Amino acid sequence: MSDGLADRPVLVGYDDSPESRHALIWAVEEARLRGLPVLVCHALHWPYALKPLSDELMAQIDQVAQEVVDDGVRRARELAPDVDVRRILGRGSPSAVLLEVGRGAELTVLGLRGQGGFDGLEVGSAAVQVAAHCSGPVVVVRPELQPRTGPDARIVVGLDGSPAGLAALDLALDEAALRLGTVTVLCCWTDCGSSSWPEPLPFVDSRALRRGAEARFREVTAHLSQRRPDVPVITEFVTERPQRALLDAARDATLLVLGNRGNESPPTLLLGPVTQTALLEAWCPVAVTPTAIMKPRIPPG
Repeated sequence: MSDGLADRPVLVGYDDSPESRHALIWAVEEARLRGLPVLVCHALHWPYALKPLSDELMAQIDQVAQEVVDDGVRRARELAPDVDVRRILGRGSPSAVLLEVGRGAELTVLGLRGQGGFDGLEVGSAAVQVAAHCSGPVVVVRPELQPRTGPDARIVVGLDGSPAGLAALDLALDEAALRLGTVTVLCCWTDCGSSSWPEPLPFVDSRALRRGAEARFREVTAHLSQRRPDVPVITEFVTERPQRALLDAARDATLLVLGNRGNESPPTLLLGPVTQTALLEAWCPVAVTPTAIMKPRIPPG
């Protein structure tokens, strides 16, 4: 069902950590549903540039890295014997390797943190950096969660009208179609004309603004949903802080999909505050879409 090229794989970062094994499960299932190969990627990184190694020791390190990739490939084939499993051993930091290889992938999957983390670390640097810089969608998988399909599969997406948010809705519809599930589209409205707003705008009819925004939200959602008419779509327009509303809505979800940054995020901010919070606190896997992949066309407003 992929709209990409047939040979564009689902890329998964693998370092034999428990988190990367969960990411592998998600990636293999994603590849199976999409009819695509899965590409198991490990990064060999020697961080001490000024301390060269002997050829013998470097060969040993290389052998260990090859064994990590082989282990990931073996696990992937056990999970889905009918999926084409490929491998790649990159050289460099995990983030740099995944970003480079991810240019040719349909999407990238990685665990919340890898082997390089420390006790108490909630989200690893690779998860944040890859989600912030990747040219395609990135799914960050939380541990101990299995991909769900069928009526219980519920995809939650935050929509604020930003380009990355529109791309998020596009991905959410695809994921729901693949899993035979539903999409819940959530828009969080802030009343800029109320007394609770830090600087209420004068002569603002906040009720009229809200009615117009809600109507436009539902119009855009309905228009973009026409591409997947078989997917049941639920729309929710709420007056709540987006961080809390999205986390609550996604508590029992299969996947939470967000753009990398929303309308209120400055261009210099690679990941918006809502997306950062979701990566830290969401109970389910989080997919992040960049503006660069935006395909949907919305009706003129």
